[in-house]
Amino acid sequence: MERITTTVQQIHYPESDGKPMGETDVHIDALIYLREALRDHFRDDPQMYVAGNMLLYYEEGNPAACVAPDVFVVQGVPKGERRTYRLWEEHQPPAVVFEITSRGSRLEDLGTKRVIYATLGVREYFLYDPLGEYLRPSLQGYRLQEGEYQRLPPEGQGRLTSQALGLELRVEEGRLRLVNPETGERLLTPAEALAARRTEAAARLTAEAELERVRAELVRLRGET
Repeated sequence: MERITTTVQQIHYPESDGKPMGETDVHIDALIYLREALRDHFRDDPQMYVAGNMLLYYEEGNPAACVAPDVFVVQGVPKGERRTYRLWEEHQPPAVVFEITSRGSRLEDLGTKRVIYATLGVREYFLYDPLGEYLRPSLQGYRLQEGEYQRLPPEGQGRLTSQALGLELRVEEGRLRLVNPETGERLLTPAEALAARRTEAAARLTAEAELERVRAELVRLRGET
């Protein structure tokens, strides 16, 4: 009796959709700021995953069922490097998605992606048009209510609040900024964070040098008595 063998075809889920990371330097800067600032802000939370420009697959066995959020935050999954985000493996959709939008991507951002995110259960969806090409105001947000997105009314000076993240979103001097409402502190850009670390290191070295000077002076004074 002949043995019949079957081969299960391995499904390939690409890691890139072939599209550029951002349309302009301004778009890329905003994307990198959001990703890095959020990663740093939630660095001590082991169950808060932040990713940017990564393909999110939401239907097992169907590589065409994917979307590439500019930045997304998932609560309740462990940190760690991923090549793609597969919803059937993670069992947790993003809590928040950010899209750095433009006139060229407006139909997808306001249409297809918005429907997909609502269907997946993404609680909050934020759009930022850094060049002010079509969004008025340039920062807009939506919150999922009964399966549909409802526009968030802006607060004072156009601020928006992310309940999921516990952060405020503001546009200051033409740049998107995240703010911790409990402290009023802005989440830093990578360049600002580097400068702050350098300043802190320099201050620490100065303090250590001063401490050594005081100790040496005390030793000298004791020797004179």
